[in-house]
Amino acid sequence: MITLPSKPKIIKEKGNEGIFEVQACYPGYGITLGNAFRRVLLSSLPGVAITGIKIKGVQHEFSTIKYVMEDMVQIILNLKQVRFKLHNNESIKTKLKVSGNREAKAGDIKATSDLEIINKDFHIATLTDKKAELEIELEIESGLGYSPIEERKKEKIEIGRIAIDAIFSPIRRVNYSIENMRVGEKTNYDKIRFNIQTDGTISPRDAFVKTAKILVDHYNIFAQLEKPKKTKKKIVKLEKKKEKKNQKLIKKVKKVKEVKDDLGMIKTENLKISSRTIVSLQTAGIKTVKSLIKKNISDLEGIDGMGDKGILEVKRALGKLGLTLK
Repeated sequence: MITLPSKPKIIKEKGNEGIFEVQACYPGYGITLGNAFRRVLLSSLPGVAITGIKIKGVQHEFSTIKYVMEDMVQIILNLKQVRFKLHNNESIKTKLKVSGNREAKAGDIKATSDLEIINKDFHIATLTDKKAELEIELEIESGLGYSPIEERKKEKIEIGRIAIDAIFSPIRRVNYSIENMRVGEKTNYDKIRFNIQTDGTISPRDAFVKTAKILVDHYNIFAQLEKPKKTKKKIVKLEKKKEKKNQKLIKKVKKVKEVKDDLGMIKTENLKISSRTIVSLQTAGIKTVKSLIKKNISDLEGIDGMGDKGILEVKRALGKLGLTLK
């Protein structure tokens, strides 16, 4: 029997870093659980990032800005690391506007009721002259994991707008280690220790719990495979349908036997064949089934207007009565 591990323990939780431990994992389950947990932590937790910018006086990412120490590439790299909390799921636009001889920080970005800046002291650029001006329009969105520009291509890109790769993941670093531990007489059970560091938009504890819920939701779907009992019910239903069909066939056979008792009473016009074929038979003097079954295929081929199609109709109609041509 595969035993379940014990409940997770919080070994350390300080600021944006947390260490969690899961003990008594069944032998071999340390890697299985640890690897899946780490991948979901890094790729599947929602976050917020800048996806596009527009800088006054700049047309592309290889431009330079007068009286600004950093080039455009460095400014973009810095903006990628600014962390936000967005209180709705819609994209939002805001601005950073500074001037004079000073340092531009994340805190200079205009916050709104829906937008909160986490690392306000983070450096963005250095303005080196009193005449210096830096005005940036920022487009901020929520998403998952890492999103390159190619995944977010739009039909029309606004002139002067620079799209940038977005790091949505709120997880900055995560690793796990596995150690052997004793459970009863066995010493090969696994102990997993997770070290999680976030960007401050989510606590390590919440990140741990959300990751677990994502995995549980997915594995619950796997567990919804159709059970054998349902399959047996379907088989029973199919057997009942077959039985009903057999009963119908038995009734038809009984009717056929009754019909055979007096073939002379069955007229060809009552057979389920086309009116053209009926006219051809009656013109040839074949007005009852009794006279029809005395004919062979050659006899029917000699009847005007009969043809192969008419003969096939006759054979099918007789077959339904359990009869054949001569």
